[in-house]
Amino acid sequence: MQIAVNTRLLLSNKLEGIGWFTFETLRRIVQKHPEHHFYFLFDRQFSPEFIFGPNVTPVVLGPQSRHPLLWYIWFEFSVARFLKKNKIDLFISPDGYLPLTTKVPTIAVIHDINFAHQPEGLPKLTAWYYNYFFPKFAHKATRIVTVSEYSKTDIVETYSVAPHKVIVAYNGANSDYMPLDGKQIAEVRRELTGGSPYFMFVGAFSPRKNVVGLLQAFDQFRMQHVDGFKLVLVGERLFKTNDMERAYKSMTFKEDVVFTGRLNVERLKLVMGAAAGLVFVPFFEGFGIPLLEAMRCNVPIVSSNKTSMPEVTGEAALLVDPYNIKEIASAMVYLVETEGLAEELAVKGMARSKHFSWDITAQKLWEAVEIVDKQRSETNA
Repeated sequence: MQIAVNTRLLLSNKLEGIGWFTFETLRRIVQKHPEHHFYFLFDRQFSPEFIFGPNVTPVVLGPQSRHPLLWYIWFEFSVARFLKKNKIDLFISPDGYLPLTTKVPTIAVIHDINFAHQPEGLPKLTAWYYNYFFPKFAHKATRIVTVSEYSKTDIVETYSVAPHKVIVAYNGANSDYMPLDGKQIAEVRRELTGGSPYFMFVGAFSPRKNVVGLLQAFDQFRMQHVDGFKLVLVGERLFKTNDMERAYKSMTFKEDVVFTGRLNVERLKLVMGAAAGLVFVPFFEGFGIPLLEAMRCNVPIVSSNKTSMPEVTGEAALLVDPYNIKEIASAMVYLVETEGLAEELAVKGMARSKHFSWDITAQKLWEAVEIVDKQRSETNA
């Protein structure tokens, strides 16, 4: 087959959740299936690290697509024209966007549809684009891949899509994430927090990630006579962070909050591995890769009890209502003050993490490819 793939989110040293899904699945698929040829479609100059084999041809299509109007132009004109001109058999879009005019069979990876439920957390034009076009993408796709049973149900019910059309391929976690020994933990803490133990969060700073609630909960946690702990926030601003800035400025213990910015995997695996706990309490997640990363590092978790997160953590986390600040703070206190609890959750987390791997994710995505290819062959017969 001649397979074209939307690889515009493969950005060197800037991979986020969808970028990691794209990187980890395509790397495996390309190397496992040399009999097929892949065209990787970039919207800017690409890094050679993303060309995973001799059966990959990189193509740069303009314009750079980082705005709703440019998204539309890139997919409906640049990508659609490429697919037609090069007689492509299948188009895979790991971020779910599709050219609606193409006649080429398509696989859309729709990780979640948080914007359908919480559009107020996005710029107005972006929210409009998502909520206008993603229902169309869902119906246009020959098959949809998503990353949790929760997201599958949400897509099926919200967009009235047939359940058999949606395939679940759970995310994995980078194999670099692993437990640290005592010496490594002490060294990382000395560099990062002056030796203090810390809770951490990792993710983009956007309203649905509930960083405001986390800051308020940490303040309450510290007020309950739990001394010596800090909070480490890993990530960068995304949208609408004014509330977060106000919450931070109003904190009693803001001096104990450490902002690291974005970290590469080499550094993040150490910061994660040295944490006393991951506190990950978004209002909405299609999956939540940091949960797996913490499990692989033997780091106990306080997690939201909403959307997909209980599905991912199983019994390997303390689950809390992300809208209840007192409950989040109490879980943090409980984790710190209950003898043996952190170790128990770490053991459960490591066991739970073995249910997820990028090898399995790639295989599930390839199963979707085979289904679409079979359907295409039967149609052309």
